[in-house]
Amino acid sequence: MLTGQWPLSWSIAVFLLAGLVTVVGSVRLATLGDVLADRTGRGEALFGAVFFGVVTSLSGIVMTAVTAAADQPELAYSNAVGGIAAQTLAVAAADATYRRVNLEHAAASLPNLLFGCLLIGLLGIALMAAFSPDVTVLGLHPASAFMIAFYWGGIRLISDRPRPMWVAVRTLETVPDVPQPGGEAQARRTGTLWAEFLGVAAVVVVGGWVIARAAETLVASTGLSAGFVGAVLMGIVNALPETVTAIAAVRRGAVTLAIAAVIGGNCLDVLNLVIGDFAYGGGSLFHAAGPDQLFLTAAALVMTSVLLGGLLVRQERGWWRLGFDGVLLIAVYAGAVAVLAF
Repeated sequence: MLTGQWPLSWSIAVFLLAGLVTVVGSVRLATLGDVLADRTGRGEALFGAVFFGVVTSLSGIVMTAVTAAADQPELAYSNAVGGIAAQTLAVAAADATYRRVNLEHAAASLPNLLFGCLLIGLLGIALMAAFSPDVTVLGLHPASAFMIAFYWGGIRLISDRPRPMWVAVRTLETVPDVPQPGGEAQARRTGTLWAEFLGVAAVVVVGGWVIARAAETLVASTGLSAGFVGAVLMGIVNALPETVTAIAAVRRGAVTLAIAAVIGGNCLDVLNLVIGDFAYGGGSLFHAAGPDQLFLTAAALVMTSVLLGGLLVRQERGWWRLGFDGVLLIAVYAGAVAVLAF
């Protein structure tokens, strides 16, 4: 049961069930995260990108580690970068639910812009690693260590800017990041909130393991490519926490948290490649990536650039309740899925 291949019917059932559990848990995470961001004084952007990002990325971390350890490097790599592409699409979904103005206009934030730059840098390092010499030190490609240092340096840079040299122009539709009064969670003790927050995280971890095992069966039994299963099926489930969290945060009025949860989760998902590199026993995970995986990495780079463009331009109104960036995100993702499928 734990190590053998599951029946196809079981795999499909648990895949869907784990996705449902992830959705329910993510709705609760949005409420807890908004309150804890105020209690810790970190603000929605930094809290959403780091603490929220860690919890919502846990399922993806487990998926990548389990599939890499099972000698499925393409599946592991596709899950990590496919999740990034699907999660970036979550911004368009959250934007569609925010009726007042384009979400990227309301959530103007210097930390969110810097996290977008950090994400582009991490994805670029992953691509550079794939084309670098195939060497490992203690089972890890040198790029893995550099990615960790790059992420840590980026977090320090973003958190140590008490007096930024750039600020977003405040408009009538800009939603400031200020504590929200009232609510059931506000009346509870901070320790209790943290305990529930970590409890939901544990459920997400178990869900990630179940999905990874089910995905292995789908690849072995259906003839679907590892790139498609990892990028589309696992990637979408991997993106569910960020998507649901972003929509729930928008409905609570925590628009900065909505963007931060997506971008911060994406930065941590790039580090999933480091986890996969460590778990994979066949050499460097970066060099096990095939054309599909490198194509996905490039697609994630393009989608991140589009999102950053939307945050900088801050279009107030667009098409179909979306800004130009939301429409482009949908088009790029749909095109990437079509290429992988055919």
